[in-house]
Amino acid sequence: MKTPKFWYEPPSWKASIFLPFGLLYNLFSSLRLKFGKPKKFNCFTICVGNLNIGGTGKTPTTIALAQHFQARQLNVHIVSRGYKGQFRGTFLVNPKKHKSDQVGDEPLLMSEFTPVWVSKKRKNGIAAAERAGAQIVLLDDGYQDPSINKDFSFVVVDGKNGFGNKKCIPAGPLRESINQGLKRCDALIIVGKPEYKFNDLPKSVKIMHARLEPLQTGMDWTDGKYLAFAGIADPSKFFATLDSLGANLVDCVALNDHQKLNRKILRRLERDALTA
Repeated sequence: MKTPKFWYEPPSWKASIFLPFGLLYNLFSSLRLKFGKPKKFNCFTICVGNLNIGGTGKTPTTIALAQHFQARQLNVHIVSRGYKGQFRGTFLVNPKKHKSDQVGDEPLLMSEFTPVWVSKKRKNGIAAAERAGAQIVLLDDGYQDPSINKDFSFVVVDGKNGFGNKKCIPAGPLRESINQGLKRCDALIIVGKPEYKFNDLPKSVKIMHARLEPLQTGMDWTDGKYLAFAGIADPSKFFATLDSLGANLVDCVALNDHQKLNRKILRRLERDALTA
């Protein structure tokens, strides 16, 4: 599924059609949080979440936090639900054994940096990480999960897209209202240049700023022509990164978020690259 364009445009008739459903969605979120029974763990639990659905920078933020704590000799694990992963139960991701369709693409990526537990029930994942000796557990997403007591919560938002039209799903990109969501967080991380007008934020919220930096691969991107493709929520970030590295992009192909690659897609991309 690709993100509807009207979510990140000024409120329009399209958003108005879905507004009643968005209000119901926000009400359901409020009740779910109000009547949840959060479990407290001995390890320090940090949630890296968002108010938007997808594309804010949670995963790179989670990786950066893991590296921060590792540098201070702390045993840090990550817990994820493994979006689109087929495996059930609670297990430790093995990057040499597991595939993205088994555990999800993001857990597989994060497991290259620190131990990652996948569990459809996050509290079971935290319990497993705790038994394995984790001092700190990072939740990749889960800000709206009422079953876990978070010791600290970050809300991550993209500096350009912000909170979009400020409406809840399906009228907009929000999982809950801005006011309700930000009152619970300990810090708001704005990733990238804040082009979006972040008006009317709760006065209590602490704002932090971050930027994405590409990992050094040693590749000379200026030598050759490239067809770029990405199956992420906001592929424009990836394309802009390649452009900033000096890559000569002959075409940019935006696939669906978490798109599973198959031979048909790869053949099409190869054909397009050869004819571009």
